Amino acid sequence: MHPDVRSGAAGACPSCGMALEPFDFRQEKEESSELRDMTVRFWVAVTLSSPVVALAMSGRTISWLEALLTTPVVGWCAAPLFARAWNSLLSRRLNMFTLIGLGVGVAYAYSLAALALGTSTYFESAAAIVTLVLLGQVLELRARRRTGDAIRSLLELAPARAYRIAPGGEESEVSLDKVAVGDLLRVRPGGRVPVDGIVREGDSSIDESMLTGEALPVEKRKGDRVVGGTLNGTRTFIMEARRVGTETMLAQIAEMVARAARSGAPVQRLADRVSAYFVPSVIGAALVTFAAWIIFGPHSAIAPAIANAVAVLIIACPCALGLATPLSIAVASGRGAHVGVLFRTGEAAEVLARADILLIDKTGTLTEGRVHVTSIEVSDDALRLAASVESASEHPVASAVIAAALERDLHPVPVSGFSAIPGKGARGIVEGHDVAVGNAAMMRDLGVSFSQAQPESSTALFIAVDGSAAGCLALEDAPKAGARDAVAALRQLGLRVVMVTGDREVMARAIAQHVGIEELHASVLPAEKAAIVAQLQSHGHVVAMAGDGINDSPALTQADVGIAMGTGTDVAIESATVTLVKGDLTGLVRARRLSVATMRNVRQNLFFAFLYNALGIPIAAGVLYPFSGILLSPMIAAAAMSCSSVCVIVNALRLGRLRL
Repeated sequence: MHPDVRSGAAGACPSCGMALEPFDFRQEKEESSELRDMTVRFWVAVTLSSPVVALAMSGRTISWLEALLTTPVVGWCAAPLFARAWNSLLSRRLNMFTLIGLGVGVAYAYSLAALALGTSTYFESAAAIVTLVLLGQVLELRARRRTGDAIRSLLELAPARAYRIAPGGEESEVSLDKVAVGDLLRVRPGGRVPVDGIVREGDSSIDESMLTGEALPVEKRKGDRVVGGTLNGTRTFIMEARRVGTETMLAQIAEMVARAARSGAPVQRLADRVSAYFVPSVIGAALVTFAAWIIFGPHSAIAPAIANAVAVLIIACPCALGLATPLSIAVASGRGAHVGVLFRTGEAAEVLARADILLIDKTGTLTEGRVHVTSIEVSDDALRLAASVESASEHPVASAVIAAALERDLHPVPVSGFSAIPGKGARGIVEGHDVAVGNAAMMRDLGVSFSQAQPESSTALFIAVDGSAAGCLALEDAPKAGARDAVAALRQLGLRVVMVTGDREVMARAIAQHVGIEELHASVLPAEKAAIVAQLQSHGHVVAMAGDGINDSPALTQADVGIAMGTGTDVAIESATVTLVKGDLTGLVRARRLSVATMRNVRQNLFFAFLYNALGIPIAAGVLYPFSGILLSPMIAAAAMSCSSVCVIVNALRLGRLRL
């Protein structure tokens, strides 16, 4: 469970003793074998322990029979528990299995000695403790598998085979591992998209609900991106494979969810620090309990002294404390994956829940990111050169320039020496000409002056050829549908929403007013976005930053939590700690709600675990005995310990049904 622990096979964490999280959720075989092994041991323990407990509760004592039935429970059923306890002693990392091993071992060894001496035994306690601890292990492994099953079912949505079109037009069915980047694939009606790619011919409606949580199909046309595993509608289209194998979005989702489940949130450090002192303190408390009963207890108090010391060891077992954070993070990560919210780490969920300011980029985040050219004041030849430069760019503006050129039947040609200047534009060599395409700031840097006045109602894109002004394009970008409602919802969730954009203030303010944002920073360069984040952080704010472009990556990295829109560039996604698959503001609302619910769930679990131990240890030690004669047998202590773990598991699993 500790993120710094690595193992080549399934098993127990050498630090805390809990089950290790798989690197790949497709590693079902090893996970299932561990669950099967624990389940078999549990049912064997139930079968053998039931008559032992029944005899103890009936008041009848058949010590030799109890010893006969309990020995395989302790010797075989509890073997994994003793192995983890022994490893904790060897590694000097005492954990909950240290207490379990000591408790069971002391109860069983004392009972064997008592059997030889003809005094009272505690075989039923040793057998019941093992059985209840195994029950907790089975429930924990099943809870973890549920998260893994959700992701595995997502991965299995990708079809096993694809229809590949050869250069000569011949079509053949091939296995998915034979598909390479650049292959043309036919997607038939009702079939699933095999890999990530781009639509090259045809159009269709795609059901992307398995990734985004949105029920309505999305129309896809030539040039649109499609994701492997999504369900095609009633029309055939041809796509070009762009990402295959482990590079597909489905594979990356599985990796991000697995990574988040393995990682710990900062709140887990509190539990880790407490656990480091807690186990030795409990052992000390058990020794004090034993000594107190020997000194102050009734005559021949050796039996109750051992029983109460064992009860302290067992009831204080920090199983619930160990499960509190990681299980909630694992369940929340799986839930997020099914609504298009991917947390890279558990820390990202905690920080997003604490964030009080959200900075949002404009283009591609608040707006569609599909700008279109509204007016052209440039020659066809200059437009063709500009489109050639933009053909090497991933920026949304590039698509608009290329589309405007193609509408005039002007086709881009190869470009060399391409370079993108974040926040300003791009330039390259086309047919021997030095072509620059960008905003006014870029043109000033190049020493190029324009006579055209910059349009007020749209974004101006200037074109320079060989250091001389060649013309200007006017571009516009529409706000995303539902952006205003999403901004209002984010405010209700306690976030102060601020727009930061490299666009001019006139355009930025028009979009801000449309979506309901009052505070904005316009004409901001990438380094200045990061500086704004740093300034807010210096004033004590926890800053979240949402963006989708290369120019957002410095701010995404600087922010306490960076949120990448899934429709953006790879650089932005790699710089962020949260990714929204669909790339809309509804995903932002879901991410905030999920993170807040997750941390509330973690705090509930930790509170319950701490409260349970604070109340349970004194009762197990026998503080109520002088006043009421009440004692807590080790068997009841084991039941109480198991119930606490079950409560934490059930509470964590509620996140899987959270409405977002």
